[in-house]
Amino acid sequence: MNRKWTSLLTASLMTLAFSTQAATLLVGSYTDGASQGIYRYAFESKTGQIEPTPQQVIKSVSPSWLVLSADQRQLFVVNETPQGHASSFSVSSKGEIKPLNQVATRGDEPTHASLSRDQRYLFVANYAVAPNPGGSLVVIPVAKDGKLKTVVQQVRHKPSGVNPERQAGAHVHSLVLSPEGSHLYASDLGADKVFIYRYDGASPDKPLTPAIPASVTLPPGSGPRHLLFDAKGRHAYLTLEMSAEVVMFDVKDAALQERQRLPLTEQKDAAARAAGGLNLSADGRFLYVSNRGTANEIVVFSVGKDDGQLTFLQRRSVEGDHPREFALDPSDNFLLVANQKSNQIVVMRRDPRTGKLEETVQTLPQDAPSDLKFIE
Repeated sequence: MNRKWTSLLTASLMTLAFSTQAATLLVGSYTDGASQGIYRYAFESKTGQIEPTPQQVIKSVSPSWLVLSADQRQLFVVNETPQGHASSFSVSSKGEIKPLNQVATRGDEPTHASLSRDQRYLFVANYAVAPNPGGSLVVIPVAKDGKLKTVVQQVRHKPSGVNPERQAGAHVHSLVLSPEGSHLYASDLGADKVFIYRYDGASPDKPLTPAIPASVTLPPGSGPRHLLFDAKGRHAYLTLEMSAEVVMFDVKDAALQERQRLPLTEQKDAAARAAGGLNLSADGRFLYVSNRGTANEIVVFSVGKDDGQLTFLQRRSVEGDHPREFALDPSDNFLLVANQKSNQIVVMRRDPRTGKLEETVQTLPQDAPSDLKFIE
């Protein structure tokens, strides 16, 4: 067989391997540069390789956060623009994505969203860079066909004002539901608080009401960013962006009780303090936290089996700039990092036994990646 036919056969076999064995990786990105929006890739969990050529490119303006429905047949994104929007897409059984509709979020620069457990509402965090009127939380109904309706509820918080540059206004950074779906937790960087709301899907005009207690207060100027619950909802973990710390909470009757607060960096320079996302391994034994700024690291902790407390394990460079978000693949053997400012996705091997991150197996060029989600 000549060299030409050998190359064609090899390429065909590689394509077949990806098409029959791969998971689907969705990448959201900022579209201020060369990116067009959402990219759909094949990911091979045996090797940790992303097929370099995307299977589909879906045009969407700065889809910075992606949310999949429980059955993974609907995709919702927030479009992080000065006049924010949320967009809805259908996902076929083959993973093909088609746009459905888009609605205004009544706020600026939305950065995060989550879907109610009953799939009836999309909760959107309008971060809003400008302090006036500042950020807000909005509730958007989801129709049975997956299309979004207009906002039915909007909530604004009072800022702490501790940092005059970054906390003059409220900045809702993330909205996370408790595992059973009864409460919504709003991390507000501008208020130095996590606000807690009861969710009632039977109340169409006002699905959210303040819980008791209505919030938990974090250290002044710390800037709460992302919250994550363990599988049983007994413990929660929170990144403090501005102080570059991670907080561990006990959860009881929806209230958050702080048990532990640990630094993500030993560097004294404020430029090294920019905590980002966090993820737990599937078995709940390890927590991974990103710290951006000049640090650009993933910090690994082991998680106490009974008490949920954290023990430092490892600090690993992301080999790029500004890890906006990261994700563990479906096999839990690889960790993928979206390095926004260095325009790349870095894939690292993970040891499931020790939890530690090992060698880099791939670096894929990708303009301004912001979020990573898998369709299984």
